[in-house]
Amino acid sequence: MTNDTNGPLDGLVVLEAGSMISGPTVGRFLADFGATVIKIEHPAFGDHIRRFGPQKDGVGLWHKYLSRNKQSITLNISTDEGAAVFEDLVGEADLLIENFRPGTLERWNVGWERLSEVNDDLVMLRMSGFGQTGPYAERPGFGTLAEAMSGFAYLNGFPDSPPLLPPTGLADNIAALFSTFAVMFALYHRDVHGGGGQYIDTSLIEPIFGLLGPQPLRYDQLGEIESRSGNRSTSSAPRNVYRTGDDRWVAISASAQPLAERTFDAIDRPDLKDDPRFETNEDRLEHVDELDAIIQDWMDDHSREEVLDAFEAADATLAPVYNVEDILNDEHYAAREAFLTVDDPDLGEAVVQNAFPKFSETPGRVDHLGPSLGEHNDAVYRDRLGYDESVVSDLEAEDVI
Repeated sequence: MTNDTNGPLDGLVVLEAGSMISGPTVGRFLADFGATVIKIEHPAFGDHIRRFGPQKDGVGLWHKYLSRNKQSITLNISTDEGAAVFEDLVGEADLLIENFRPGTLERWNVGWERLSEVNDDLVMLRMSGFGQTGPYAERPGFGTLAEAMSGFAYLNGFPDSPPLLPPTGLADNIAALFSTFAVMFALYHRDVHGGGGQYIDTSLIEPIFGLLGPQPLRYDQLGEIESRSGNRSTSSAPRNVYRTGDDRWVAISASAQPLAERTFDAIDRPDLKDDPRFETNEDRLEHVDELDAIIQDWMDDHSREEVLDAFEAADATLAPVYNVEDILNDEHYAAREAFLTVDDPDLGEAVVQNAFPKFSETPGRVDHLGPSLGEHNDAVYRDRLGYDESVVSDLEAEDVI
């Protein structure tokens, strides 16, 4: 995809000294909307994400997805020479993203105190499993641990099953979303209100905990601990997934009274509106087993296409349960340009999610997928920092870059 309009973050220079999912996801969001994101990778092995998960001919698909639109340079920050180069890079940057274990940059003498002297306008995003402070700060942290400790896994799954972890990096991505808008808050404070630089401390556990609704308030005020309810909701009914007669799946959410009544119309049971078991949401929650059985009986006799048509005709709320193949064949996703095909030197034509949300004047874009390790060393070290050939050669010889 090409677009002649500069993104809204055009001119923003970002250093990404992060690995795996959380930090690099922030970098991806910013790069999609025009920021220059320079990804710093160890010269010997690069970001571990290059070897994580599914691969095609040795090319990591997670890397191609997460490192899109970025520049890749190599640098061993842990050496004295590498730390000095890192400071030069920081001096030219607006934002630094790092998700090392707390204390790592300090051990290399390039922690916040030092970097804020190098660049007093620097915004530094520090992401870690448990944050920079507290008794767990120095523990290794991964999304799985956050999904467990945040309360998410305890809530996820069925009442008679163990707590259920998500199949993808949910905590990492939620932390990345929170961190992205936190970064923009800090940049707004700096650039609009005339403030200086600052650092942002993001853990993996707090953002996902913060999205689980009023659980602390419920426990504090009512003494209740919410537990697993499967695909049902503890707040409204009907809300579940149902198998159709052709062995497909659909999901219903009728969270308001009119939606429940339209559901009854869609399944040819308008009489249920006057059934004392289902008249109000409270009634439906009390008799949810009976209600789900009635809906499932109707589903058994209809294909998914028939179900979709019936619910659309009734203006009721239902959606098919899609896998990725369904999504890529769906006309609405296509019309919204939610995915696109990008030419890549390693993969050939490759389909990825588009940049979103949509902007009317300064849309995001996907220019290229993840680059090769150190692909932009020349562009950054020679062109941006102005290092001459002999300096670059010496750094290469010493395995610093």
